Amino acid sequence: MQKRPAHILPLIVLSQFAGTSLWFAGNAILPDIQLELNIHGNALGNITSVVQFGFIAGTLVFAIFSIADRFASSKVFFVSCMVAAAANVSIIWLAKNMATLFVLRFITGFFLAGIYPVGMKIAADWYEKGLGKALGYLVGALAIGTAFPHLLKSNLYALPWKQVLLFTSLFAVLGGLLILLFVGEGPFRKEGGQFRPSAIFQIFRSADFRAAAFGYFGHMWELYTFWAFVPTIISLYSSTDHEINISSWSFMIIAIGGLSCVAGGYMSQEIGSGRVAFYALICSGLCCLASFSYFQLPFPAFVSIMLVWGISVIADSPQFSTLVAQTAIPEYKGTALTMVTSVGFAITIASVQLINYVFHTWTKANHVFVLLAPGPIIGLIFLLRLVKEKK
Repeated sequence: MQKRPAHILPLIVLSQFAGTSLWFAGNAILPDIQLELNIHGNALGNITSVVQFGFIAGTLVFAIFSIADRFASSKVFFVSCMVAAAANVSIIWLAKNMATLFVLRFITGFFLAGIYPVGMKIAADWYEKGLGKALGYLVGALAIGTAFPHLLKSNLYALPWKQVLLFTSLFAVLGGLLILLFVGEGPFRKEGGQFRPSAIFQIFRSADFRAAAFGYFGHMWELYTFWAFVPTIISLYSSTDHEINISSWSFMIIAIGGLSCVAGGYMSQEIGSGRVAFYALICSGLCCLASFSYFQLPFPAFVSIMLVWGISVIADSPQFSTLVAQTAIPEYKGTALTMVTSVGFAITIASVQLINYVFHTWTKANHVFVLLAPGPIIGLIFLLRLVKEKK
């Protein structure tokens, strides 16, 4: 077999980061948009939820019609980048009220379904061996992208809101072009079958696939809710202590997960993806269970434990995607990744809404984050099957 070109992984990682940067562009410019459109109320929660709902709708459509398997993945990625970027930059001219803003953010979220899971599928088509390492870089890029809006808010860097939209859209277009022109289809790509909605049920017949999928669902109960509430956790702590730069520390706590994704990818080559995910879930689960006690710690100890939580909460994510890809039916690998991602992100909405509701109703707000612990616990139960098997 012909040797894989050295540029493939760096370009996939760069393109994935470029495409998914559209995900958080709306959050970064939200205060300016609110002033521009005279929007009041819980705009942040609504804007975030609209993108998530768009992504879920997109992944369902992509999965039901097996788009990533029936068509060239590189072309799907390119077209998705173009449409998502167009919807993103159109906010400058078309967003005259909350309704049009929601529509444009929904469209962006919808076509992110052709970027994030399809990018993982492209990596899986290039990397039969070492997939855990490759996806470690990809999900690491997503973690840093998630943290990026907090960096924008930290006063270390600032751009006018229209330029943020323009630059992120151009960046996404560049990512799509890189995949189309310089990456293409991998040597391990399997030609997808005809459109069969029953394929969604067929892929769940494998016990190993179910173990990987439900382990991922448990992981997702914790991940995005933790990321969403990192500034809140730091704010709760700072209210009883000295002044803290909440945005800067939020960026560092979330972004450090990018490094752990890469490190976990290399570890997976030695001990297997299942074990890396298992150990990460144990660590993040313990962080959830002990979270009520963090607010009494001295600042260095508080920051250290939050960084450990940031490291462990995402380190298992690329390994779960690896396990899903490896245990799925080869002809429907893209469908499997897209469907599992869709369900996982639906779970994040339920988790965020629950924690948000309880946070505002419980008298002891610092005890709320213990409710994230069932996710890692459920994930560990399902992962036991795969951990017992050989790497």
